[in-house]
Amino acid sequence: MSPRLVPSIRVRLTAWYTLVLCLMLVLYAGATFVTVRHEFLEQLDDDLHEDFETAEGLIVRTPEGGFARASDRHYDPDNDDDRGTDVWAASGEQIYRSRASGALPPPALNAAATEPRYESSVANGSHWRTLTRTATVGGVAVVLRVARSEDRLRAQLWEILTVLVLGLPVVAVFAGVGGYVLARRALTPIDRLASEARRITADRLHERLSVPNQRDEIGRLAAVINETFARLEASFDQLRRFTADASHELRTPLAVIRGIGEEGLGETRSPAEYKEAMGSMLEEVDRLTTLVDTLLRLSHGDAGTVRLAREPVDLGQLTRDVVSSLGILAEERNQRITVDDSDRVVAAVDRLVLREAVTNLLDNAIKYGPAGSVIDVRARLDGDQAVIAVADQGPGVAAAHRARIFDRFFRLDEARSRENGGTGLGLAIAKWAVEEHGGRIDVDENPSGGSVFRITLPLTAPVDAAKHVHRHQLSGGRS
Repeated sequence: MSPRLVPSIRVRLTAWYTLVLCLMLVLYAGATFVTVRHEFLEQLDDDLHEDFETAEGLIVRTPEGGFARASDRHYDPDNDDDRGTDVWAASGEQIYRSRASGALPPPALNAAATEPRYESSVANGSHWRTLTRTATVGGVAVVLRVARSEDRLRAQLWEILTVLVLGLPVVAVFAGVGGYVLARRALTPIDRLASEARRITADRLHERLSVPNQRDEIGRLAAVINETFARLEASFDQLRRFTADASHELRTPLAVIRGIGEEGLGETRSPAEYKEAMGSMLEEVDRLTTLVDTLLRLSHGDAGTVRLAREPVDLGQLTRDVVSSLGILAEERNQRITVDDSDRVVAAVDRLVLREAVTNLLDNAIKYGPAGSVIDVRARLDGDQAVIAVADQGPGVAAAHRARIFDRFFRLDEARSRENGGTGLGLAIAKWAVEEHGGRIDVDENPSGGSVFRITLPLTAPVDAAKHVHRHQLSGGRS
């Protein structure tokens, strides 16, 4: 169906409300009519029973052995058009028949039948209800039948049915109008929220929707929308910072390459000088390549296109492998790395991805630790979790900066980071790698000076570990 042909929620609510109400009214009207009809018939049968007892007392035996009707000024069936009485002998001889019952067919005679028999019949276009039963008059069994017309009862039932049928459309119309008004009033707050939300653009994400009542459904919806705006605002701010930082990071090596090129073209130089200039340009190109590759890996992580190849990994051995690969850097700075893996810690992780996180932490500790310092690396068990801690003796991280230390392009010492060739993305990659394993990474102050970076991981893989669609290996990237 075309979106233009889909009715509004207000119209759909009104239609459903009216339809449900009409169905309920039809059921109620049907049940009411059936109940009333049953009550009327029961009352009619009770009246027939009274007529039978009255008529039974009016039939007497004559001295000649026949039957006759005694006079009764309170009840004379010959003068009543909607009541009748028949008396029949067991032999089938008609003893007495009133004027109103003259059109009724003779009853089925059975002098032995003592149970009353109620029947409905049609005679000359009129509906009758009869009661037939055997009676004893002067010691002789006769068949006595009394009758009452159903026409008045049917007329009353028809009036009731007419009122119910004709009243239903009227009630439906009023219900539809009332339902539309109620739906409109109920959805007015949503229209107001839509108007307010429409005014909030990318430049006004700091604004929020008004929440008159936080306990009702509209209030909860507004609160959820406000939370969404808050997340969007944070994402936009992060995107702006990221864009500015990325532009800055890209602009610096490009400016260096441009400067070297312009200087080389400014005057004739020797082949050695040209070779040196080209080497400097290639170094900046390598820096750009590393930066772009790291950003690409992070974008894969943000898009959820990285699948972890989990396997049982000895985290102590993994830390030793990382220390072995970076040991040469520590030796150049006369630093000593100690490894404590006395606890045998085995966790279900992706070896390459987690190795990248530990590598970035240890690389940071080497870069920012002073010459001759000691770096402690420890893998231990903490209940049902594994902990990898890297403690350095560097300048440390102030408490005000710990919330942003893992943000992309965030640097505590801008000049020193550039001097060491960092891109400001190493800790961001480490954070992603750890969180992808269902863990967390944080930084605290080292009691002996410096910082302690801790990776906390579950020993078993989380349920949603296989939610990604393909594997992408992380490597490189230093802060």
